[in-house]
Amino acid sequence: MTLHSPLRIYRFYRDGFKRMTVGRTLWKIILIKLFVMFAVLKLFFFPNYLKTNFSNDQQRADHVIEQLTGSVKNN
Repeated sequence: MTLHSPLRIYRFYRDGFKRMTVGRTLWKIILIKLFVMFAVLKLFFFPNYLKTNFSNDQQRADHVIEQLTGSVKNN
């Protein structure tokens, strides 16, 4: 592998993305889907359990430690 290989790889992908026509539309669809999955769905289906059930960082940390080590203590 020569020093010019990373540059050649970069140029290959850069030129490929510049020449895309249908691919640009597909990339837009992919980015919209990722936004919906990670931003919108998180708001509705994954509430902030620690923030709503515990009032300070120490209580949150204690709860997380208990959940992580609880199975070890029970065995």
